[in-house]
Amino acid sequence: MPWSSLQLRAQTALSLWHDNFKLLLVTLGEKGCKYYTKINVDLTNSVTLIVFLRLYDSVDPFHVKAVDTTGAGDSYVGAVLCNIVDDRTVLKDEARLREVLRFANACGAITTTKKGAIPALPTESEVQSLLNGN
Repeated sequence: MPWSSLQLRAQTALSLWHDNFKLLLVTLGEKGCKYYTKINVDLTNSVTLIVFLRLYDSVDPFHVKAVDTTGAGDSYVGAVLCNIVDDRTVLKDEARLREVLRFANACGAITTTKKGAIPALPTESEVQSLLNGN
């Protein structure tokens, strides 16, 4: 049976994986993003078994009226990196990671609603407004 497009995309992403990675992001433009990460399993209070499973999930996009996609990826990556630099524990907490990726998706989406790259970068209040559904 032929592989679906989704299976091929997952296989391609996993072919990029390296055991030293903590996170692999795949941006999908207007379809949001997918992420791959390894997880740790705590067997007892004193022993943690590190399992190199590649957990993957997706984060939904924000639907906006796009005018120009220039800079959207830069805005997304900048948002991810700023959040990770501010709190590296994000990489160990999937719920928090999903919040960061949702924030980054909002940054990328807002950037597409204006012309140009730098002038289109969103302010934090614009991002919070989109996150809150305003």
